[in-house]
Amino acid sequence: MKKQTRLLTMMALASGLALTGCKTMESGNVGSLMDTGSTAMKAMSLSDADIVTLSNESCEAMDAQSKIAPASSKYSQRLNKVVSSMPGTINGKKAVYKVYLTEDVNAWAMANGCIRVYSGLMDLMNDDELRGVIGHEIGHVALGHSKSRMQTAYAASAVRSLAANSGNGALASLSRSQAGELGEKFLNAQFSQSQESNADDYSFDLLTEKKMKREGLVTGFQKLSKLSGGSGGNSMMSSHPPSDARAKRMQDRIDGKK
Repeated sequence: MKKQTRLLTMMALASGLALTGCKTMESGNVGSLMDTGSTAMKAMSLSDADIVTLSNESCEAMDAQSKIAPASSKYSQRLNKVVSSMPGTINGKKAVYKVYLTEDVNAWAMANGCIRVYSGLMDLMNDDELRGVIGHEIGHVALGHSKSRMQTAYAASAVRSLAANSGNGALASLSRSQAGELGEKFLNAQFSQSQESNADDYSFDLLTEKKMKREGLVTGFQKLSKLSGGSGGNSMMSSHPPSDARAKRMQDRIDGKK
């Protein structure tokens, strides 16, 4: 039912975009609308294997255009320490952690186990806070949110036409530029507020299970709130509920109120 709802929503949005500003429904517009609806259907029908393939190629492209901390870097060594008690696999895929050397405050994860943490985030947060963020990103993968995000990215990217052009509906191999575009679309696609809250809870429960401190979820969100003036508007939290509200929600869970 959820899959059907997402498909109908994507097709309705596509229809609205195609009709906006059109005085008449000419044949070209009809064809464009049909193509857009077909794109939405194709995106929603991507298999788990398709999503992993797209994630592999996108992650490789993102790595190629980023400065990755070497194994000898203090950032890599610290990250390895921080994740030593975190899951080594997610949904059967090996978790591969790397650091991007950049002042941006961000972290993300794809369905193939590709997890990237930015050094700007590491500079901002202590180890407990960092575990809370990483647990949140793991939650997006484990709960299927990253798959949905890649479907949305695929529908919005030029690579959506490749399968149709291949003749048999199979995904074609992406060029580096195409994979990079898809990766950018993935990063810019938004999670819903319910998905964000569910990922917060996943991180909280994971830390509880691993007998690690949960307070980092509270103080980490408080730091992000100050960084963004309370709105959660920095690069990492732009699509999330307000960071101060999330901090309170996690504190309530620690206090047994939720």
